Amino acid sequence: NAFEFLVPEGHGEEFRKNIDRVMKGEELNYVATGCRKDGSSFDVQLNEAKVSLPGGEDGVLSIQMDISELKEQEEKLKYLSYHDGLTDLYNRYYLTEEMERLNTERQLPISLIMCDVNGLKIINDAYGHKVGDELLVNVADILRSCTRDEDIVSRWAGDEFVILLPQTKKEIALKICTRIENACEKAEFGDIPITLGVGVAAKHDTEEKFEEILARADKKMYKDKLTKSQSAENNLVKNMLNTLAAKSQETMEHAMRMTDLAHRLGEKIVLSKEQINNLTLLASLHDIGKTTIPMDISSKPGDLTDEEWKIIKEHPERGYNIASSTKEFVSVAKAILCHHERWDGGGYPNGLAKAEIPLLSRIISIVDAYDVMTAGRLYKDAMSNEEALEEIEECAGGQFDPELAEQFVKMMRSRQ
Repeated sequence: NAFEFLVPEGHGEEFRKNIDRVMKGEELNYVATGCRKDGSSFDVQLNEAKVSLPGGEDGVLSIQMDISELKEQEEKLKYLSYHDGLTDLYNRYYLTEEMERLNTERQLPISLIMCDVNGLKIINDAYGHKVGDELLVNVADILRSCTRDEDIVSRWAGDEFVILLPQTKKEIALKICTRIENACEKAEFGDIPITLGVGVAAKHDTEEKFEEILARADKKMYKDKLTKSQSAENNLVKNMLNTLAAKSQETMEHAMRMTDLAHRLGEKIVLSKEQINNLTLLASLHDIGKTTIPMDISSKPGDLTDEEWKIIKEHPERGYNIASSTKEFVSVAKAILCHHERWDGGGYPNGLAKAEIPLLSRIISIVDAYDVMTAGRLYKDAMSNEEALEEIEECAGGQFDPELAEQFVKMMRSRQ
């Protein structure tokens, strides 16, 4: 009969009781399990009421609606409400709820590990937010692999992660931290090293507030981050310089020759010791923005297309973002940004002219041009020293600061 056909096996008694309730005048609205023709079950919304049939008998009107898709959407929304959309870790909201749920004597001691990704800003600035997001996903995978099933790993905010460890002493939490740091050292993520600032704190009393535990862990993490972050950023920049040497014609020899020439010119025009030190640093870092330029463009032997040239011309701004993100290199960030500006205002990226261009940028542009001309490139034969000096003299007042160009030419000819 229809009852046997519509009611899934094992639910008959429940459905018969509901019919009895309806026949007694009660209206029902509930969710139950329905049965399809093929025997599969599904979620169904039922609205049932007593009605009078044409013959005067009492009957049951049952309106049934398949809500399987609605249930699936509800489950997805519930999942999203508890998980971070990028890393698929639990989110801050879920972790906060779990802190309240687990705050019992049986779960003590509860340890917290707070982690912060070092150098994320410089990675976002240098490589773009897509790579920064990929780094965060890699960090999330590392944290998952280094923790236990009962531990709750969450993305707390931005580049911060919090791990909740029930029934865990601080000593055990510290061992997990060591495991995480070792995994970061072994991780491969292009030329980008993965390092974290880490802090640990433990809760031994249900009366202690989790906010206090978090604050202690955050303070320790910040202290750890201070000792690691500068080293991490410096290593990242060194890796970028190595990448630059590998993916373009910018070699270590080129940087060393530029450093020597820039240092000598700086002394000739009587720069301060600090200026000369920054000039030396600029010689190494001026084209660091090219690390983020695709290799097929930066190493292209032939003519660039308009679109490729547009990308190449972005490297001063990209280099500026990299240098300005680090304490050690921020002093030359502006000079990196302006090293392709021209004396006559025809350069890029901002069309600065004359004294608007930082002095160190004006110096490095002459030194860079001279070394490129005399060393040559894949697409262009090297000039003689004299030919390069004549080119600089010809471009003085246009591309180059005329006074600096004159001083440089005199310095170089005095060596010959």
